[in-house]
Amino acid sequence: MSYGVFSTNTPVRFNSLEFRDGQQSMLATRVKTKDMLPFLERMDKIGFDNMEMWGGATFDVCIRYLNDDPWERLRKFKAAMKNTPLKMVCRGQNLVGYRAYPDDIVRRFITAAAKNGIDIFLIFDALEDLRNCETAFDAALQAGKKVEGSIQYNISPYHTDKMRIQNALVQQKMGAGAIHIEDMAGLMTPGGAYSLVSEMKAALDIPVYLHCHCTGGMAEMSYWEAIRAGVDGVDVTTSPLGLGPSLPAIESLIAALRGTPRDPKIDLSLFNSLNNDFKKLRKKYAENASELVGVDVGCLQHQIPGGMLTNLESQLKAMNAFDRLPEVLEEAIQVRADMGYPPLATPSSQMCGQQATTNVLSGKRYGTISKEMKDYCRGMYGKAPGPLNPELVKKALGDEEPITCRPADLIPAGWDQAVKEVGDLASCEEDVLTYALFPTVAPAFLESKKARLENTHKYKIERVDKKA
Repeated sequence: MSYGVFSTNTPVRFNSLEFRDGQQSMLATRVKTKDMLPFLERMDKIGFDNMEMWGGATFDVCIRYLNDDPWERLRKFKAAMKNTPLKMVCRGQNLVGYRAYPDDIVRRFITAAAKNGIDIFLIFDALEDLRNCETAFDAALQAGKKVEGSIQYNISPYHTDKMRIQNALVQQKMGAGAIHIEDMAGLMTPGGAYSLVSEMKAALDIPVYLHCHCTGGMAEMSYWEAIRAGVDGVDVTTSPLGLGPSLPAIESLIAALRGTPRDPKIDLSLFNSLNNDFKKLRKKYAENASELVGVDVGCLQHQIPGGMLTNLESQLKAMNAFDRLPEVLEEAIQVRADMGYPPLATPSSQMCGQQATTNVLSGKRYGTISKEMKDYCRGMYGKAPGPLNPELVKKALGDEEPITCRPADLIPAGWDQAVKEVGDLASCEEDVLTYALFPTVAPAFLESKKARLENTHKYKIERVDKKA
């Protein structure tokens, strides 16, 4: 049987995203560590190229909503995954937060993540301002870990394939061992995937991976064309956490590639028990499940990624305003244009979505502007791809002039201050880092953790005394 022309005969690599972008897109990132662990031994036998399970929204949600230590999650995953490298997605200078952190915090965080179990750091900047990735790249490489660079795929008057390839070439020089094309909103067409991957493969000396969400209904077709064009690997989830605002299902791709020159030869029967348990997991977290099933062609206009769509749903439901989601998505188109057409990755997606929500619910565009949006207009998140709307800048800054330097150059060192402020709430370096990243949320989490550790220690002493 003929399957068309493939530019290479190497097996396709699959990157597992169930416990990062899969649950982030489908279950609002609410899955607890204890409910992840039973899957790991079986998943470690499948043959994934790596498992992306940390970073992104997972860190914040762990301490804000789940009372679940993200560092403990990482260590438990590392203990269970004997054969599969672990990966985190890192927001450059923003790490796992929503603002730029001092260079010393960035270096310490990356070093600690590497020590606790991260093998691969997928590093990106929401504005694709690579000045914001320099410190994180260097810290990961200094830790002896692999770095994957990222291209935030989006459509605007200021984004072309030529620009994307030039950006990737710079990241290759910075030390990236691979480049990820991140289509976080499901915008990529099959033809666009074939063209971009072909050009990337011709220009780069490192592997190219593709990450597409199914929101726009074209992800599987785009993956197939990218595979024909020679993409080295693709990001996937198992089917119960796939499709909709999430990623393509690995089982379908395995079946489609069977007998082709790029067949990864993965046994589909390995997914039988996994999928049954993932279905049970979805039922357990049903109250957090996305209602955005099927295809949303509106993403081709608003370009909001799957994870952000789910969060918008949750926020509007909490305000009894879910029926206004279409208005918010429509307003997001205008807000993004006024912001200079940033790729809607974190944190620019949150800023855009929050501002669009405020505009719609208040009935007045830019009547209220968040601190984060003011800092964005000030240049504290980096340089936007295109010019900002002068009206937005005027309302945000008044007569203040935006900065032009690397934002982190203006941020003083933060470690000593964090140590002083967190005090005895921190029992280890990782606790100090948690506080440094989320100083308003971390204290309550660290108090709970401290009480839990003290109770555990007391229980151990009591058991020893009884035995004695």
